[in-house]
Amino acid sequence: MSIATATSDMPLAPNTRLSRYEIRSLLGAGGMGEVYLAEDTTLHRPVAIKLLPAEFTANQDRLHRFEREAFAASSLNHPNILTIHEIGKENGHHFIATEFIDGESLRQHLKDKGLELHEVLEIGVQVASALAAAHAARIVHRDIKPENIMVRKDGIVKVLDFGLAKLAEQEQKPTLDTEAPTRALHHTAPGVVMGTVSYMSPEQARGLEVDERTDVWSLGVVLYEMVAGRLPFAGETTADVLGLILHKEPPLTHLGTHIPAELDRIVTKALKKDKEERYQVVKDLGLDLKSLKQRLEFDAERDRTETPERSSQTRGAATTSEGGAGTAGTSKIAAHPTGQAAGGDIHTTSSAEYIVTEIKRHKRGAGLVLAALVVAIAGLAYFYFVQSTEASINSVAIMPFVNVSKDPNTEYLSDGISESLINSMSQLSQLKVIARSSTFRYKGKEIDPEEVAKTLGVGAIVTGRVVQRGDELQVSVELMNAQDKTQMWGEQYNRRAADLQAVQAEIARTISEKLRLRLTGAQEQQITKQATQNPEAYQLYLTGLFYFRKGNIENNKKALEY
Repeated sequence: MSIATATSDMPLAPNTRLSRYEIRSLLGAGGMGEVYLAEDTTLHRPVAIKLLPAEFTANQDRLHRFEREAFAASSLNHPNILTIHEIGKENGHHFIATEFIDGESLRQHLKDKGLELHEVLEIGVQVASALAAAHAARIVHRDIKPENIMVRKDGIVKVLDFGLAKLAEQEQKPTLDTEAPTRALHHTAPGVVMGTVSYMSPEQARGLEVDERTDVWSLGVVLYEMVAGRLPFAGETTADVLGLILHKEPPLTHLGTHIPAELDRIVTKALKKDKEERYQVVKDLGLDLKSLKQRLEFDAERDRTETPERSSQTRGAATTSEGGAGTAGTSKIAAHPTGQAAGGDIHTTSSAEYIVTEIKRHKRGAGLVLAALVVAIAGLAYFYFVQSTEASINSVAIMPFVNVSKDPNTEYLSDGISESLINSMSQLSQLKVIARSSTFRYKGKEIDPEEVAKTLGVGAIVTGRVVQRGDELQVSVELMNAQDKTQMWGEQYNRRAADLQAVQAEIARTISEKLRLRLTGAQEQQITKQATQNPEAYQLYLTGLFYFRKGNIENNKKALEY
C-alpha cells in the first residue's frame, strides 16, 4: 500500500491511500481532474474520488473553481444531484469524495443505444427536478450537457459537476475561461466563455450575465439531442457553433414526424434565443415534460387494454340450421343458437343477453374487462367532474398585497405587485378581474376572503405579503377558491429585488394555470411580458406610480421626480 503524494504526474496506482480512501481504479479524466473508484475504509462503501492534479494547485483560479464545485454541490440535497461525502486535502492533493454511481454518462448512454421517447421524457423530468432544486438554492449550473448527466442502471438520473456553477448572490462579471471543455467538438479550445460551446445559451455565448434560464436553454439542447440523435447547433469550429447559436433557429425537422407536437413545443420554447420568451423557471419545463409523459403512458395503457371485437365469433355461434341441434364439440351457445328460439321462432339477441352469455363462457376474462371498464368509467366521470368544477372559476379578485415590514419606503412594492398582477391578468378575455379601484378599498383592513369574494362576485381570491430586506425580496402568494373555501395554491418566492418582474410573471402564469385557463401563445406572452429590461427603472416607475395614486399636489410633485 502506498501513500499518495503530489509529486507524480502519473495516475494514482491501485491500493494508494488518500486519507481514509483506498484507490481501486481510474474511472476517467478531464480538464479539471481525474476521477477514481475508491473504497471508504471506514464505512466500507465504494466512493468516487475527484482529484485535482498536483500541478494545478499553484493555479488559484483552477483551485477556486474546483472548491466552488464542491461547496455548491454539497449544499444541495436532492435525489437527482450527486451526493458529496467529503472535501479534503492530503499530501498536497485536493480531492472530493462523492457517492459512486453504478451507471454511465448520458453521453455513453446515447452512444450505446438510441433512447425511446419515454426514456427521453423521464431523463428530462429528472434533470429538470435537479436543476429546480439548485435554482431554489440560487445556484446556476451553467454547464448542463450529457457528460454531466449520469444514468444509473436502475434508471435514476444524477446531475454532477458544479465546477462552473455560479452562486447568484456572489455573482461576478463573466470572464474568459481558458479551461472550458468542448468535448462536443472533440478538442479543447482556449479562450472561450465559461461552459461547453455546443450547449451554451446565446447570452452565455456573448459573455453576458446569466441566470437560471441559461440552464433551461442547455437542457433544451440536451432534449433535442436525445430526440434527434444530433445537436441543434453543430459546426466544424467553435466560431461556427457560436454563430449558429446566436443567429440561427434550430432545425426542428430533425426531430422527426413521429415526435408529439407537444414535445416539439416544449423544445422550441426552451430554445428561444430571447431568454424572456423561454421557460422562466425550469420547474415549468419539468412539469410540461411530466404531463406529456403521463398522457402518453395513459394512451399506451388504453391501447394495450383494448380487446378485438368478437363479432365474427358471434356470427359463427348464431349460424345453425333452423330447429337443429348442435354437432358434437360445439359450445353451449352453438347448441342453442342465439338467433333462433327452440321452437323455431326467430328473434334478435339483445346486448344484455349476449354479455351475460359471454360472461358465462369466459368468466375470468370478462370479469377483468368489466372491472377495468368500471374503473375507467369512474375515472372519466371523476375527471370530467373535477374539470367542470375547476373550469367554473372564471373570475378573480387580486387583493392589495400586505407590506409586512410596515416600512413606508417599501409600500410602493406591495402596491406595485398587486396592481401589476391586476393589469396583466386583465388582458385575458376569458377571465373577469376585479378593478384596482374596488379591491384597494380593502387595503390595510382585516378581510374575510369568503365575504370579500361574495361582495365582489368572484370565484377566487388572491392575497399576498411582501418583505424587503436590503436587496432581498420575499413575496408570499395564496390563491383561494371562494366556492369551497379551500386553498388552491400557495408559494413563497425568495429572490433579489432586481428579479421583481420575473416573479410577477411567474405568479401570473401560475394563477392562470391553477384557474385552469387555456392560454394562447399570445396571451402567455402578454401576461409575462416585462415593462423594461432595467430593474432600477422599473422600481422607479413603481415608486412614481405609488405617489401618483396617493393624490394631492405634493404627492404628484414627488411622482414626477421618478
